Amino acid sequence: MDNKELRPGTTLYLPVFNDGGLFMVGDGHAVQGDGEVCVTAIETGLTGTFRLTVRKDLDWTWPFAETPTHLISIGLDEDLDDAAKQAVREMVAHVCRRANLSRNQAYMLCSLAGDLRVTQTVDGNKGCHMMLPRSAL
Repeated sequence: MDNKELRPGTTLYLPVFNDGGLFMVGDGHAVQGDGEVCVTAIETGLTGTFRLTVRKDLDWTWPFAETPTHLISIGLDEDLDDAAKQAVREMVAHVCRRANLSRNQAYMLCSLAGDLRVTQTVDGNKGCHMMLPRSAL
């Protein structure tokens, strides 16, 4: 996932579907625009500290991230339209979990306050992510 919003201080939730699932970090980018439209970004080495916590209480099936200011849903698919639909559906579901809103109300909130962005188009799987300010909740 080449998403420039995944910075230090971000919590990234990754669903694990297999016992003993492994974790790898790579393909660091010093600079990359939304959409990563070709193979070029400013590649860089990565150093950092990661804390991995298994959350068996979450049954999420798509990656999701939180920053101090935003919730970020992530949709990935070979079809960019389907990736966008997935990002919106996931954000609606997360808003419903966190707020006392119906699905329709959460959908309207996403339209009013959410920013749907193209994450990447360069790989086989295209990506879209929706950013919703925490203050909107």
